[in-house]
Amino acid sequence: MLYKGSCHCGRTAFEVEGELKRVTECNCSICARKGSLLWFVPRDSLRLLTPDANLRTYNFGQRTVQHRFCPECGIHPFGEGSDPAGKRMAAINVRCLEGVDSASLPVDHFDGRAL
Repeated sequence: MLYKGSCHCGRTAFEVEGELKRVTECNCSICARKGSLLWFVPRDSLRLLTPDANLRTYNFGQRTVQHRFCPECGIHPFGEGSDPAGKRMAAINVRCLEGVDSASLPVDHFDGRAL
């Protein structure tokens, strides 16, 4: 299924294709503050509809994940990184997707604080 998403102000818009069955809630220092519910997909499944220059990147810690955000409204629609096997992945904040009832999705909890 194809989903459309954006930040709050619309300066960043994207499409992502895949089967949204579950989401992950991470308790690391940044995810706990953002309140994101994440859907991990291959990076090739994410397509920006607006220029990449409209986004900024925040890195911290081991700098393995690029937390992408809109500098205008501050919303974090997705992150980018690699899985343990080195495959490029995107972590989509499902709360930024149109028409998705995030409360209806099963949630897996990831202990990011333990890393």
